Amino acid sequence: MNQSAAIYPGSFDPVHRGHVDVILRSARMFQRVVIAVAASTGKGPLFSMEERISMLRETLGEHAGIEILPLRGLLVDLARELGVFTVIRGLRAVSDFEFEFQMALMNRRLEPRLETIYLTPQEDYTYLSSRLIKEVALLGGDVRDFVPQAVAGRLVEAAQALRDGASRKPAA
Repeated sequence: MNQSAAIYPGSFDPVHRGHVDVILRSARMFQRVVIAVAASTGKGPLFSMEERISMLRETLGEHAGIEILPLRGLLVDLARELGVFTVIRGLRAVSDFEFEFQMALMNRRLEPRLETIYLTPQEDYTYLSSRLIKEVALLGGDVRDFVPQAVAGRLVEAAQALRDGASRKPAA
């Protein structure tokens, strides 16, 4: 079991400054942080998994100790495959806790070695969520303060396409 590594799973649709804050702080605590980008087809993502991985790579550059992988199945299966049994999750508010707690308990039930650590984002980012950012973008609002530069243009373009009536379906 590798305790010098952790997995930070999420949909990252799109990645925002709160995510980046948690990732960079995690990278200071662990020698290796695996960002597991979930398919999240049930959530109806705006961006394909490949687009989300690309935006994360552009945002983080060649940061030592950070690895970005697709998550196409259960988190516990990826944890077993990698031999990494620490999970990082972000908590913005008390309202996040119930869902995160249930998920941690389910994951631990499926894989008893799995432990979940919660990080709160920097105070400036506690209100951010991908869902709210997408909504602002879809309504024509300025999202540049919420997302990394590598994401802003793509988000504006995708939102504009949807507002123009294009049925934007993310590539598989």
